[in-house]
Parts: sequence; structure tokens; C-alpha cells
Amino acid sequence: MDPLALLLSSVTWSALRELCELSVLEWEGRAIRAVDGTQPGSSSTLLWRRHQDSQLEIISRVMTRQRLSLFTPLALLGLLVGLANLNCCSASEDEDYYMQELLSREQYNQVQVVEKPVASIPDRHEHRSQNPAKKVPKGKADSSRQPDKTTADAKSVKTANKKAEKNKKGALKTPNSVSEGDRQDNPLKEECPPMGLETLKIDDFQLHASTTKRYGLGAHRGRLNIQAGLYEDDLYDGAWCAGRDDPLQWFEVDARRLTKFTGVVTQGRSSLWSSDWVTSYKVMVSNDSHTWITLKNGSEDLIFSANREKEIPVRNIFPTPVVARYIRVNPRSWFSSGSICMRVEILGCPMPDPNNYYHRRNEVITTDDLDFRHHSYKEMRQLMKVVNEMCPNVTRIYNIGKSHSGLKLYAIEISDNPGEHEVGEPEFRYTAGSHGNEVLGRELLLLLMQFMCLEYLSGNQRIRHLVEETRIHLLPSVNPDGYEKAFEVGSELSGWSLGRWSNDGIDIHHNFPDLNSILWEAEAKKWIPRKMLNHHVSIPEWYQSKNASVAVETRALITWMEKMPFVLGGNIQGGELVVTFPYDKTRTQGVARGPTPTPDDHVFRWLAFSYASTHRLMTDANRRVCHTEDFAKEDGTINGASWHTAAGSMNDFSYLHTNCFELSMYVGCDKFPHESELPEEWENNRESLLVFMEQVHRGIKGVVRDLQGRGIANAIVSVEGISHDIRTAADGDYWRLLNPGEYKVTARAEGYSISSKKCEVGYEMGATRCDFTIGRTNLSRIKEIMEKFNKQPIKMPLRQLQARRSRERRLGTQ
Repeated sequence: MDPLALLLSSVTWSALRELCELSVLEWEGRAIRAVDGTQPGSSSTLLWRRHQDSQLEIISRVMTRQRLSLFTPLALLGLLVGLANLNCCSASEDEDYYMQELLSREQYNQVQVVEKPVASIPDRHEHRSQNPAKKVPKGKADSSRQPDKTTADAKSVKTANKKAEKNKKGALKTPNSVSEGDRQDNPLKEECPPMGLETLKIDDFQLHASTTKRYGLGAHRGRLNIQAGLYEDDLYDGAWCAGRDDPLQWFEVDARRLTKFTGVVTQGRSSLWSSDWVTSYKVMVSNDSHTWITLKNGSEDLIFSANREKEIPVRNIFPTPVVARYIRVNPRSWFSSGSICMRVEILGCPMPDPNNYYHRRNEVITTDDLDFRHHSYKEMRQLMKVVNEMCPNVTRIYNIGKSHSGLKLYAIEISDNPGEHEVGEPEFRYTAGSHGNEVLGRELLLLLMQFMCLEYLSGNQRIRHLVEETRIHLLPSVNPDGYEKAFEVGSELSGWSLGRWSNDGIDIHHNFPDLNSILWEAEAKKWIPRKMLNHHVSIPEWYQSKNASVAVETRALITWMEKMPFVLGGNIQGGELVVTFPYDKTRTQGVARGPTPTPDDHVFRWLAFSYASTHRLMTDANRRVCHTEDFAKEDGTINGASWHTAAGSMNDFSYLHTNCFELSMYVGCDKFPHESELPEEWENNRESLLVFMEQVHRGIKGVVRDLQGRGIANAIVSVEGISHDIRTAADGDYWRLLNPGEYKVTARAEGYSISSKKCEVGYEMGATRCDFTIGRTNLSRIKEIMEKFNKQPIKMPLRQLQARRSRERRLGTQ
């Protein structure tokens, strides 16, 4: 008889299946031991003991059922080895994955995991003082800090640690959790950064759920801070919602590699019409998505307290980090008048694995040595001072006013002649943080400031040309009051709206006067250009009164915009990936959205595309939608009114009241990315920030002078076919952004003759020079003389009067 047949005849098929399961468990056990790099039972005690128990149980069950002879144990052992080699089980992908873990065993041996359990405390922003982990630094993992910290940084960290120690005794208790106050030698909770559900690093196919109410509420929508549309539908809703409301439901994340999980952040459903959130949950982990282990506190399952309403995020840190590939959140209770709905972020550190292709392909590394961290107001001011000291010849710090709480609105100027407007040199501005909780723009401008200083010192010709030919202004924080609120609670807990508005509750970006309606009404009455011009629309009197609902920050911005002859500007915002351009308000009253182009629509579209096309993600047709709008179909750009109408936006005001063309750059789905995300976000936006600045040198430029060569201020420069004019600056210089082509340009000024010429704009970078010289009109001279003599008739001598009459008779004019 064939030996293999004899062997198989002694084993039933049920035993065969159990032995297959045993072989898979053996692979899992090896991976766990490889991750720890120590004897089983160190950091991943829970997983290891469960695997040991499972293996012993299966072996005992097989031996008892078969009642084999002395030969049979040896046959079973041979069969087990053969099964391991023959891949009898179907999880080929998992076995390859575990093999990768074994191949990199030496790297795993270097991983250190905290063994002492720490309290699982739900973090809400109203309880932030009781969360020591948020203080080093606030809301962030300190692993991304640079080794060469300043003295001020060191002091702030020391102060934070003291506060954390002081707050240990007052920590909140969670059911079935160990309070920090109950332990004497308890270290700070270990916390990893977010895995990337909110930032879309985690793909839709990595998210799974037990059941789903409908597609628009599927697992792919269970991302922290994801927003639903105004009208909820089957495509884009604001959470994962289970198909049934019972304790058997779960939301699962596949990390695609072994990961050290340290915590979970949850929200309820984003909805104007429903109130759904989970009030408590369990957490389970697995290495194969079949065998699950529930996190425990001693012998009991650990129950985490979740949300009390649907918007404020709640964070729970695990008592002990757990290493696994899969993690599940299992709701145990929920709002009594709602359903099981969640938005989730997982905190986890991927284990080192150079063989993991999936991780390497998504990895973005920067070579720029910059300060990649979130800065408080004082830290921002200190960083600007450091940059100014490094590059004193090309930088200047100034403030444009104060916030509602008295914080100065600091700006930094980068130019080869700081503090001076040079004739013929255009002025550019970037602003950020008008919504205080959209903090990525603030950090991008601080990084840009550092980058330009360092590159200028190193001789980078591109940066040197920008600095020498452009006067650049960077205003990193328009709303420092709102930022401080969001910064206090940190990136994962600030939610979607905390810190958005000014201290007096005003949305600064949409707090400007509605000049659109004034212009469009004048056009309807055909007042243009006889009674009213098509540009530099005046601010209405009611807006300038002290009782008007205008933020002090907005008034400071308007004064700044009127003082500086800005040509091009960008305000950096967050929560989406798109560039928007004017108009932001629809012409038809009551219409929520609709294309509303400016006379310079083609120029604005080019400016928007110049930023979006050089961004790493905006024009990627395969990227996931942030919330509800797929802007990649429009090349990452959109007319503001086509998205949603908004009266009194900064973009529209800048275009209608000044010469400056202003656009909005929404630079990320996550308004407040974790500190560890900043290097990648810098790489996403660095080229775009530079390319957009360079667009200020497109079109035509020149000086309008009189016959004596003096510059004429407030001269009007018109382009035929474009019903939007601009004006010259105090020295008579002007800049007119235009796309490549040939244009008929006219210059005129009150009391001067009109001059026209053709100006050609090429495709190469650099504005075309187009100067004008205009002379005084006879009528203006007469008026000037009459003003000199107080508007009295001029008395001529009798001899001159007789000579004049004689000349007129000879010419036959009398």
C-alpha cells in the first residue's frame, strides 16, 4: 500500500482541516515572535498566548478524535510539515506576508513597545486639560520633532511634561479601564499618528463593515471628519452606518501590514437631518481577519466610551499597544434615538518592513531640512524672527493690524529691497488661516519662508530671480485667535469647525463688502462707464460704519490691500483639494450654484490650472473624492460660484476693489493634518507654491508717464475686449495679467490725452514691456489756469487785445 495513502487513511477530513488551521497559526506565531524580537510574552502577550492556546487545543482535539497508534503521531508530524510546505490552506497572500515579516526579523528586533498599561481615556476638547498625551506637543506625536530644538522649544516641552504629571491624578475613568490615577509609576500613554483614513492614505478597499444601510453609508464613508452633501443621497453621505442596529456590527480597517495600534478616534454621522452616533464600543484585532482577539482589561472585555453627540471627536488610547494587521471597532451602544453610525480614525505605527511594496510605493520623502511641526502663535513669531536673522538683507517682518484678542497679524516680506516698492517690480501675496482651523496653509507658508531663505543663501537661481524681481508678502495667520483654539486640542480632536471663525464669530473670508451686487446693478442700469467704472468699485458707507458686523481682522486686511499695489494673490485654505477663482457669487439671486465668470475668466482659469497641475494630487483622475465633489474632472479647478455661492468673498473683493487677481487654494482633505504628515504635504505643494508666484510675471507691464517723464498715478489701463480695467500705482507703474496673444491696450488719465498701442504677450515667462507717454489736453490746461486765478476771467493788456482782434479780422473769423 502507498505510504501516503496509509497516512491519509488514518486521518479524517475534519482532522485535516484542523491541521491546516494549525499550520496557519504556526505562521502567525512566528510573525509575532519576529515582531517582538524577544521571547514570546513580551509586548504582544495577548496575541501570543491566544495562538499557543489555539495550537494546543487543535492538537489535543485531533489526537483524541483519531485515537492513533504510536505510528500516527509521527505521521501527523510529517503531514504537518508537508502541509506547511504545500500551502494546503488558501491564504497564500497571508503566508507571503508572514514570510516578509520573517525575512526582516532583525529589523523587528529593534522595535520597542511600552509594556506598562495606561488608562484608556476618552479625549474631548472640553476635557483637554486631563489628557497628558496631548501636551507633548499639543495633540501631536513628538517623534517628528527635529533633534536641534531651540531653547524655547525645550522650555515648552518641559512645561508640558510638568502639566501632564500634575494632571495624572485627575484623569477621567472609563468603564473596565485602568485610571492613570490608580497607578503610581505610570508613563505617558504611547500614541502613534493617524493611519490616514481622513487624509485618504487608507484606500476604500482597506475598509470593511459587517453590514451597510446603503452604498452612500458604506465603510468607505466611515472616515473622520468626512462631510455629507447638503442633500443626502446614495453616493455621498457622512458616515458608515450599519444595516442593523445590534451589538454584532463592526467596522474594520486592513492596515495591509503589521501595525502597532495605539488608539481610536470616533465621531457620529455628519448630517443636517439625522442624529446618529455610537456611545461605546469594543476593539478587536487580527492577523488573518478570521481569528479575532478582543482587547481586555484583565479578564474582562475593554469597553471604550465614545461620543455624546455627532460632531466632537473622541479619542481613546489603548492601555497597551497591540501589534496586528487588522483592527475592528465593534459598537456596543448608541444614541437611543439614532442608529449605529461612525466616522473613525485609527492611530497606528506601521512596523518596519523594507520588503513591503505597498508601503514603499506610497511613501513620500522630502530632502528639505525644514521645521516640520505645528507652531503656536509664539513659536510662529519666533520662527519668523529666526528666518529674518538668517536672511536680513532680503526679509522684513511687519504687522498689518491686530486680531480681536489683540494678537498682531504678522507678515514677512521677501525682496531684494525690503520695505520699498521698486518701480516696475510686481507685488505678490500669500495669505493663510482666515479659517483658524485650516492650519495646513499656515505651516506651508512658514515652510515656504524657510525654504526661500535657505535656497537664496545657497544660490538657487530660480529663487534668486523670484526674490530680486518680485516683492513677496507672506501672511501665515489671518485668524490667530481661531488657530489657537484648534491648536489647543490638536489635529484629531479639533473637528470640522472649532476655530473656524474669529473670536466674535465672523467668517473672515466671507466678511468683505458685497461689491458684486453694486457692479451688476450699475451694469443693468447702463451706468458703466458714464456714471461708474468697471473696476475699483467703492466700499459702501454702511460697511465702514463702526456698528457694521465687520471683524477687526477684515478691516486690517482691507487697509493692507489698499496700501500695497498687489498684482496677484492666493489665500490658502483646507478641507478640499481644488483651486477656486472668481466670481464666488452667482448673479441670479437665490441660485445656490452656477457658473459666474469674470471678464478675465480665461486668465483666472490659467492661474488656477498653474497651481493645480503642479500639485501632486489635485489633477490625479484616480484620486479619491475628499467629501462629495469630484474636482479632478475639472482639472482640479472650479469657478467659485459653480461650487457654492458666497457673497462678500475675499477673492471677489480683491478683483473688484483693487488690481489684485485673487484665488483660493484648498490644499488638503484634512484641515488639520497630523504633524507627521507635514513633510509629505510640503512635497505635495512646494512646486505649486513657486509656480503660482511666478505667474505674476505674465502679461504686460509698464509705466504711464507725462511729457516731462513723470509717472502718473491712478491712470487707467484698458484692454480691448475685456471689460475690467486696472490703475497705475503711485509711481505710474502698472501690471496687467494676460494670457498669450496680441492686445490693443489704452492708457488714459484725467486731464491727459488718450494713448493706445498694440502689445503682444508671448508664451515664455516674463511680462511684455508696454509703456505709455500721454500729454495734457487743452481743456485741462484751461481748467488749471482758471483754478490758478480762482476761476476769474483773464484780463489781457489792451495792446494784446487789439492785436488779437486784427489777426481774427484778417483770417475772416469775425
